[in-house]
Amino acid sequence: MRLQELDGVLVEERARVLYVTLNRPDQRNALSAAVIDGLNQIAQYVEKAGLRAVVLRGAGGVFCAGGDLKMFRDIFQGDAPDPAQIEAVNRSYGRVLAAWDRLPVAVIAAVEGAAMAGGMGLAAIADITIATAGTRFALTETKLGLTPAQISPYVIDRIGLHNARRLMLTSMVFDADAARRLNLVDEVVADSAALDEAVTRVVNQVLRCAPEANALTKELAHAALATPREEMLDHAAQRFAQIMLGDEAREGVASFLGKRDPEWVTGASEATGKGTRTV
Repeated sequence: MRLQELDGVLVEERARVLYVTLNRPDQRNALSAAVIDGLNQIAQYVEKAGLRAVVLRGAGGVFCAGGDLKMFRDIFQGDAPDPAQIEAVNRSYGRVLAAWDRLPVAVIAAVEGAAMAGGMGLAAIADITIATAGTRFALTETKLGLTPAQISPYVIDRIGLHNARRLMLTSMVFDADAARRLNLVDEVVADSAALDEAVTRVVNQVLRCAPEANALTKELAHAALATPREEMLDHAAQRFAQIMLGDEAREGVASFLGKRDPEWVTGASEATGKGTRTV
């Protein structure tokens, strides 16, 4: 599968890591219908491309300001609004969040400037979220007479029901340090340069992990939330047996006992500058 030309999203692949940049800096990377479609295409690509990680960030020093309010007004609140169309567009973003949430690779969100509303939803579905100290976060929907519809399950999963209700019902703005205390952010760094360094470090940590093992680990983590405990443990044991007999586990154990790196380990230089390919 090849990605078609995307509107408002830049994509670059380096050493089996996909770098995705929301690219509407003049609109603070607001989520238009085209951007949502692009994120959906990217999720489908990642499922089949044999990647190891995805890095998501925004252009122009801002992660994402949320939904495109001009689009909301012009299309959804025009002379003849169509509730079915509004529902379909809103639900499409929920499908994108679900797809990204379940990608079989590590998703790293590099957040700076602002992550508002739907943008905060993107930060919430990442496996690792790193933010610069000056970043502002908010669930702004209720202040605009709207509701955080599709992002709410993911925000609640990430920060808990009480904190989510508090932030949703006040639309309060909070900084990266507060986001770290809420577990929305995993690491706070000083500035954009430090953000780049942190992303590189985390990508290299991911690349030391076996890709099939990471994919299975994410699958089991999701299953644990929805499966009764005994059933989950039986399922986990079955999957553990399958992967133990696979090539990755054989190579992993052999490399550990042989005091060498396993064959899937990629060097830091490859992860950050070599092996670029068009997608």
